[in-house]
Amino acid sequence: MTHATMNVAGIDTGKAKLDVALSPAGQELQVDNTPDGHVALSAWLTEHGVTHAGIEASGGYEAAIVAHLRARGIAITCFQPAQVRGYASYRLQRAKNDKIDARMIAACTRDAKPTALHDPRLGELAEQLTWLEQIEDDLSRAKTRAEAFRQDRQRALIAAEIARLKQLRMAEIRALLGALRAHQDLARRLTLIQSVEGIGERTALAILIRMPEIGTLSREQAASLAGLAPFDRESGKCQRSRRIFGGRERLRKSLYAAALPAAFQWNAAIIALYQRLTAAGKPHKIAMIACARKLLIFANTVVRRDQPWVAKNAPC
Repeated sequence: MTHATMNVAGIDTGKAKLDVALSPAGQELQVDNTPDGHVALSAWLTEHGVTHAGIEASGGYEAAIVAHLRARGIAITCFQPAQVRGYASYRLQRAKNDKIDARMIAACTRDAKPTALHDPRLGELAEQLTWLEQIEDDLSRAKTRAEAFRQDRQRALIAAEIARLKQLRMAEIRALLGALRAHQDLARRLTLIQSVEGIGERTALAILIRMPEIGTLSREQAASLAGLAPFDRESGKCQRSRRIFGGRERLRKSLYAAALPAAFQWNAAIIALYQRLTAAGKPHKIAMIACARKLLIFANTVVRRDQPWVAKNAPC
């Protein structure tokens, strides 16, 4: 079977059901999004010679079937919804339902390369990190809520909730660090990332888990994946300022939060970058985005070189 005739699969994910379509064969299948349904689906894909499937990210409902298929040797490409919508627009496909979506994902998969080898350990750690991030979101909301109340009873309740969330946050960070450091290679990468001045434990966890490709990318690729690369927006005589968009939002937020103290206290190279940009008239926010991008480039470099951070040898 040639590459042109080899079947690929497109999977549209719902909370209860999975709709599947093959390309170019055209067969379709619907199974329950349950362990039994996953077994039936993997057997069906194997029967049809599928070694590559595409699936659209769907708020976590896709995680179990992705893990199941990868464990059975089927390469998975996870698409962002915007990618599938863009492909459908290109194909002038305006109708939309689960079966049509599965066909469109299958067509999209034919034009995509299989995702690089997946590390299941990082998938499990990513779920723990998501839980930690949700705790931090709750903590931020509680702190904001505290500013809106003046009565002693409500303020006491909110203060107790803030204390509980802080304690839970620290416990989850310790648990996540323990789980990661149980793997020698991951612990080594984490140590390398933390060697960069201005990157603490929490940010290092976000970089390693949210960007498992770290150390294998060019500086431009790393910045683009994190959504920290400014893109041109010019056409003819219309010239607008460059801006960042897309990328891995949770990672970008962690890097941006780390960039502020790094640019004012912890990292001489980042401090110099911030001062140079603001002296040239760049707004604070743009300078901070550049600092966040530089922190990621530093982290990518130390992992690629397998050498801890040394300030005098910092990459430009």
